[in-house]
Amino acid sequence: MTRTFRLGLFIVSTLTILAIGVFLIGDQQFLFSSTYELKASFKNVVGLNQGAEVRIGGIHKGTVKEIRLPEQPGGEMTVSMDLESSTQRVVRKDSVASIQTEGLLGNKYVEISFGSPDALTVEDGFSIQGAPPLDVSDLMKKTNEILDTTKLTMVNVQESSSHFNDISAKINQGQGTMGALINEKRFYEQLNEASNQAKLGASAFQENMQALKTNFFIRGFFNRRGYDDAAKLAQNEIAELPQGPYLKKFAYDTKKIFRTEDGAKLKNQKSLNEAGQFLEGNPFSMAIVVASGGMKGDAEEVRTLTQARAMVVRDYLVNEFRMDDTRFKTMGLGKNEKAATDAGSVEILIYPSGSGVRPPALSAK
Repeated sequence: MTRTFRLGLFIVSTLTILAIGVFLIGDQQFLFSSTYELKASFKNVVGLNQGAEVRIGGIHKGTVKEIRLPEQPGGEMTVSMDLESSTQRVVRKDSVASIQTEGLLGNKYVEISFGSPDALTVEDGFSIQGAPPLDVSDLMKKTNEILDTTKLTMVNVQESSSHFNDISAKINQGQGTMGALINEKRFYEQLNEASNQAKLGASAFQENMQALKTNFFIRGFFNRRGYDDAAKLAQNEIAELPQGPYLKKFAYDTKKIFRTEDGAKLKNQKSLNEAGQFLEGNPFSMAIVVASGGMKGDAEEVRTLTQARAMVVRDYLVNEFRMDDTRFKTMGLGKNEKAATDAGSVEILIYPSGSGVRPPALSAK
């Protein structure tokens, strides 16, 4: 093998390796694929870098092309991404972009959710909604605050334990009412008799209230407002909204769907049919009817009214359309400063299926 042949073989091998490297890098950056540009805005990109992966359904389908600072303080940062053209079949205008982390402290990447089937497809340069990212530093800060609070609580528990020991000693010696109650059987019997009388009185009061609800005049008072059982208002109510972006939102002006400003009787049920058809035709992890009132009136009465309106809207949709009603919840916010009008509003928030959204705990009533 001559020296010239070996030199030529080395040059050819080097060029081949270089070509393979260029092809692999170009394929990773989608240099040889048809792409389109998609944008999303975030308050903070929490360490996302240019060239980071963009995933759709957990699959690498694009890269971060550019990250631009806001033009003014308080604005949002714009993230430009190059995506494969084939992804336009599943990315729609209601898709949501979120910044995720591989593990707890891994690399940052952008995850884009699937859009709903009835939403429009995105075009080149379109901007979709960006979900607020989770900042690990904020999480660590909150954890430290919780630990400090726990330490203070433990100190208070120790002090309370010391006081409790002193109180227990006095009770054992027969001092005070509790001491006499424990050491004197006569006081216990008197207290037990009084407790039984109180139970009988409470039971009678409850029966009277139930009778009042079925009374012709009182029943008519509730029926005019669209509900007749206050206990049913909280039957499907939750205390807070779940984490994560919602798939679809339907918003209604209460003046257009309820007969009166202080009632929960529907007057235009057909305006709710669009939401019912969406729930019937699309899988969802949870749907919530959120009713809020204006700032006028008694706070407790407004809260009861918003609970009743949320319940009435839910009952109508469950009865008229086929769906899993165990995933359909209500929330009555009561007075809300952000309400568009004094009459309040009703919103139906629908969370996507497979998003990991779980129902929060039911509100305690």
